[in-house]
Amino acid sequence: MIIKSLEETEQETKQGSNREAMSGLPRSSSAPLKNGLPPQELLDDLCSRFVLNVPKEDLQSFERILFLVEYAHWFYEDNSVEKNPSLKSFNLKEFTSLLFNSCDVLKPYVAHIDDIFKDFTSYKVKVPVTGAIILDETHERCLLVKGWKGSSWSFPRGKKNKDEEDHACAIREVLEETGFDVTRLLNKDEYIEAVFGQQRVRLYIIAGVREDTAFAPLTKKEISEIAWHRLDDLQPASNDVISRGITGLKLYMVSPFLASLKSWILAHQSAIAPRTDMPLKGISMWKAKNSLIGSSNMIVESQSTKAEPDVHPPDTGLGKSFRNFRFDIAPIFQAIEAGFRA
Repeated sequence: MIIKSLEETEQETKQGSNREAMSGLPRSSSAPLKNGLPPQELLDDLCSRFVLNVPKEDLQSFERILFLVEYAHWFYEDNSVEKNPSLKSFNLKEFTSLLFNSCDVLKPYVAHIDDIFKDFTSYKVKVPVTGAIILDETHERCLLVKGWKGSSWSFPRGKKNKDEEDHACAIREVLEETGFDVTRLLNKDEYIEAVFGQQRVRLYIIAGVREDTAFAPLTKKEISEIAWHRLDDLQPASNDVISRGITGLKLYMVSPFLASLKSWILAHQSAIAPRTDMPLKGISMWKAKNSLIGSSNMIVESQSTKAEPDVHPPDTGLGKSFRNFRFDIAPIFQAIEAGFRA
């Protein structure tokens, strides 16, 4: 078992192995080396904090160990690099190699690191994902988040932790990515589910959220923008290109859920009429500037939902007009009463 090997290696380390001599990296200072590599002292701290001091069951497989390494990587990028920009930024594979070569309990497996990382990557795409489709009060708009890297939009969601329930994961991930707690609004029976390859994705439908709700991610360097988008704008540009909306938005992880979402909305009509004073385009609720990996500063811009003059002509298309049509029954009853009195 892996845990046995790790424990044996750790004991050997405690009995006198010289990490400084083996690594060739200085331990006397937390300052980065001239080439930007983190000092051994920092790597030892990351290994101790995220790999060694964990329950034994988390060391039963390389998949679990690599998740721990990933947590260490996030901490390094979000805290160490941000506080000390002279430190070099790494992708996960680079950081994994660095930690395996620096942490004594992981060194025996350095020769197999490529296979270990490949197996981990394959395992990750099988881990179930849950999140939420957040709709405004009129069911006309949904909340989307854009990742730190790239330009694709998605519903807030993320991978389940070990033994975590679907709805608990959704609540946690939405809170981390938007700062909004959906606990009281989530119905465990209201969700849309799809399978991508070997990965199950479940999104709970959270309807009736006010447009002026404050949103801001709780995690660093994961989300670059949060915005309300009109559902009409999320329709595929064509039958051949379903991963891009008619407005040009990249919607690879949104498009597969739209048909089921439309059916749900038709069965759960909102009692609140669409607001005519709202702009037709998407409304950015939070945006990070300078969202570059390794950037030491992150300027946050929050935008309110106060309506601004819309320069676009009103959408008078048949489908839109019919979908937004509402009877004003008061004048009808008044006319009927007047007719009876006559």
